[in-house]
Amino acid sequence: MKDAPNILWLEEIRKNDLPSVGGKGASLGEMSSIGLPVPQAFVVTAQAFRRFLVETGLEESLYSILEGLDVDNNNALESAAGKAQDLILSVPIPGHMAGEIRSAYSRMGGDTVVAVRSSATAEDLPDASFAGQQETFLNILGEDDVIEAVQKCWASLYGARAVYYRSKQGFDDRSVNIAVVIQQLIFSEKAGVLFTSHPVTGEPLTIIEGSWGLGEAVVSGSVSPDNYVFDQMKQKVIDTIIASKETEIIPDGKKGTKEVPVSEERKHAQVLSVAEIGRLAALGKLSEDHYGIPQDIEWGIVGDDLYILQSRPITTIKPASSQKKADTSTGSEKILLEGQGASPGIATGRVAIIQSVKDSGSVKEGDILVAKMTNPDMVPAMRRVKGIITDEGGMTCHAAIVSRELGTPAVVGTKKATSTLKDGQIVTIDGDRGIVYEGEVRKAQDETPAVVQGGSAPIVTATLVKVNVSLPEAAQRAAATGADGVGLLRIEHLILGLNRTPQWFIANNKEEEFISELYDGIRIILDAFPGKPVWVRTLDAPTDEFRNMEGGEDEPIEHNPMLGWRGIRRDLGAPEQFRLQIEAFKRLWKAGYENLGLMFPLVNHPREFIQAKELLRGWGVSVDSVTLGIMVEVPSSAIMIDEFIQAGIKFASFGTNDLVQYTLAVDRNNEHVASMYEPTHPAVLRLIDYAIRRCRAAGVECSICGQAGSDPKMVAWLVEHGIRSVSANIDAVQAIRESAARTEQRMVLDMAFSKGGNEGERFF
Repeated sequence: MKDAPNILWLEEIRKNDLPSVGGKGASLGEMSSIGLPVPQAFVVTAQAFRRFLVETGLEESLYSILEGLDVDNNNALESAAGKAQDLILSVPIPGHMAGEIRSAYSRMGGDTVVAVRSSATAEDLPDASFAGQQETFLNILGEDDVIEAVQKCWASLYGARAVYYRSKQGFDDRSVNIAVVIQQLIFSEKAGVLFTSHPVTGEPLTIIEGSWGLGEAVVSGSVSPDNYVFDQMKQKVIDTIIASKETEIIPDGKKGTKEVPVSEERKHAQVLSVAEIGRLAALGKLSEDHYGIPQDIEWGIVGDDLYILQSRPITTIKPASSQKKADTSTGSEKILLEGQGASPGIATGRVAIIQSVKDSGSVKEGDILVAKMTNPDMVPAMRRVKGIITDEGGMTCHAAIVSRELGTPAVVGTKKATSTLKDGQIVTIDGDRGIVYEGEVRKAQDETPAVVQGGSAPIVTATLVKVNVSLPEAAQRAAATGADGVGLLRIEHLILGLNRTPQWFIANNKEEEFISELYDGIRIILDAFPGKPVWVRTLDAPTDEFRNMEGGEDEPIEHNPMLGWRGIRRDLGAPEQFRLQIEAFKRLWKAGYENLGLMFPLVNHPREFIQAKELLRGWGVSVDSVTLGIMVEVPSSAIMIDEFIQAGIKFASFGTNDLVQYTLAVDRNNEHVASMYEPTHPAVLRLIDYAIRRCRAAGVECSICGQAGSDPKMVAWLVEHGIRSVSANIDAVQAIRESAARTEQRMVLDMAFSKGGNEGERFF
């Protein structure tokens, strides 16, 4: 890490480079690598910032200012933050470093207008969002202004709100560095934010918010944007709210931006066409599938060109077990305001109106904070209140995101809260329905006797409904779905998270460290599913992912890594790396985790399964007493399923993401052909149907763990065709269980009432 250069270009960056380029930089590099339309950019690395502190002699003076600081003392916080920022800005960037930045900017084109964005090394983590805590400077032109903006971004790491937020999240100031992204500015005609899944429930609904001009207006909440809901299962827009868009943010001359009124003809005009909504939803889905978790994405459109400007994990989705339906009102209360329910729950309290951050000191514990729109400086006050109401904003604005993270009910986009409500007034807000009531609202009591309440009994299905898991941190959330086990545990994230290839651990005599990390990560998930099957997929990492890790220097450069040295072929070609994985599995079996099963990815011939089994036998695994299976991801493995059964597989699981693209020759990450990616193509269905029938005849469990396993419609077809196990994403388990139950019931009724006829094969 210390040897990282001062400058890295986007094409050199992957998600594992977060310590050098921060959350924003790592995400941009990763998105660019999978073909998403990301504007050109380079990053001034975190190591450059650290070298700046050391070379200028500022390091110890800086941290002494912050040492022992009581961040809850607002005056002390503001004073310390001001001193720290002044210190960063008090000395020029060393000449050699400034020269590198100038040279990189010149390479972009000397007249390129850029956005200079802070990218802290602790932002956009799966369990904490630091976004918005550091500064961004838009519409920057010229070397001198770029240098100035970079230094201001560095200084913003020590702004009051950033120091406060880090302290409350348990991060030490010395442990957090900052990189700076210099990216071509897209002069968006329309822009906004989208969530690839519902930001509270995790439902497969893409929420898109957009307005005119630059996306800063939507992110900051200075405008109430249009809101579109795209159902991923139905592949169509199911809800549209056209807002009154009063202002937009546009570039201001050669430096900075300005907020201007929206022209009358565009105020109430729909920002996005149905086609644009569909394109955005499709690109969002690509990002979510790639990262394996729902994403919060910033986008911009110029003419017919669509750009992805940022993607970060959604940190506010609640486990199903913690999502409680809000109590409803009695219906007789006086409604004062209506807006958009941005964070669920009901809260009653005293109104505290703040016009600026200077007023936030008057906000007391238990108040209802009311503002035109919140900003990061208001976070300390937002932590104290029971509810939040804003004039502007939508589901993706600052107030909405922070409220969901804090678990505080919020209503945004009311248009007139600051003018209608009075300081000290008692109100009740309903964050589910977006309503503000006068006074304290008595919640309606459910008078239905418990014995007749519908939906209280768990749904029981003959089809096993399992869940897909990638990270140990998600184990409890996955188990809370009531899933019948884990149908796919990907270990790539455990390995990639080490930022070193298995080969590095071998070369540096640290094999035990690798084995222990893998053992501990898998064990956490096994412990969450006692007595239930947990199928672990052995390593399936393409060469381009390993190449950017320590130890990946000798990885081959492949034109199409998805068709290259990955899956079982990598393990068989590098048995010393395979052995490290198997050693972790051996220890888990020895520890009593008999529910652990292994499945080998990307097999295309039974000899690969036989060879893998023999390697396990040679390493001391009793292969006849453990559960070994395969992923059916290549057409050849479906066609040759009988031979795989004869070779001794105990289960087979469809990986439909790969099976579809290999059957149809469609790269699902290529936006030019992504529309041709068709999971229900007749050829794909015939391969799946054939493999299911052959497995059933042989008594071998047949399952599915690809994306199609999270589609209720597809699962209904699979159940009809005899599948006995499905594995879905965490947010889809409930819907999949309901789909399986309905299908099973229909099949039983059809059988009971039929006269022996056969409806024949059908889909939908």
